[in-house]
Amino acid sequence: MRLHHVVAAQDFNRVMLEELFATAREMEEVVEQGGSRILEGYIMASLFYEESTRTRFSFETAMLRLGGSVISTENARQFSSVSKGETLEDTIRILSGYSDVIVMRHYESGAARRAADISRVPIINAGDGTGQHPTQAFLDLYTIEKELGRIDNLTIAVVGDLANGRTVRSLCYLLAKYRNVRIFMVAPEVVKMREDIKEYLCRHDVRFTEESDLRAIAPEVDVLYQTRIQKERFGDRTEDYLAAKGVYVVDRNLLRAMRSDSIVMHPLPRVDEITIDVDADPRAAYFRQAQNGLFIRMALLAACLGRDIVPIQTAVTVNGNK
Repeated sequence: MRLHHVVAAQDFNRVMLEELFATAREMEEVVEQGGSRILEGYIMASLFYEESTRTRFSFETAMLRLGGSVISTENARQFSSVSKGETLEDTIRILSGYSDVIVMRHYESGAARRAADISRVPIINAGDGTGQHPTQAFLDLYTIEKELGRIDNLTIAVVGDLANGRTVRSLCYLLAKYRNVRIFMVAPEVVKMREDIKEYLCRHDVRFTEESDLRAIAPEVDVLYQTRIQKERFGDRTEDYLAAKGVYVVDRNLLRAMRSDSIVMHPLPRVDEITIDVDADPRAAYFRQAQNGLFIRMALLAACLGRDIVPIQTAVTVNGNK
């Protein structure tokens, strides 16, 4: 598979997703064999205007595992020329001349598309405001397939901040590519799923219902996808945040209502919406989910830069030396 920009989840069809997952499985083997040098000589710019742990470090690790190099700033909103008033477009034009691929997180919805419109090198959207987070959705689907063996014919509950949750929005776009998927949307009133996603699901004949009783639907779900109530998205609406915080919590009691073959997922970070005692349950897939992000992002970087997979051990065998 060859890619250029990775901006929106709905830009990917099912065939592309299957090819991406196949490459990610190969990347798991690449990591086990010590990495690869297929991106040696390539430079990835890590341009993050918002804080990140998993996304930023997994992308940077992915590039290093493939033999490439990384240039980055810890907080582009503060430690780059944007603090002097430089536009996003000018920043992208400059970085296009320094790097071969730009991984960008921004606080404004639609920023990734703006960047892609003027960039000479691939732009990978690592989250733009409350808009999308396509690479998270890819790793989420990859995790579901690894854990349950399929994505078709599943029932999924998305829980928490559905209005501001870009991970959930992107996931819903991708679930529409699969057959006989049913979605339960469970959210406090102030952060219910926005109409654009519901309209998209309707157009693609995806069954969904909005629910308020998480425990009542827990026995029906294959995947419970919990999300954090994102305090930073509420601004000065403190009352709305407090009304949403702590309404839905996954704990041992809820697990007892779930099937033994179901899984619990979370894009992380969590605050108090999944209790720590859930971690030891084999159905708690969220740390395995985070690990899968490395393999998906390795696959995306290789595809964007047009490189085939060659593990280090294979290269040694072919070339006769390191």
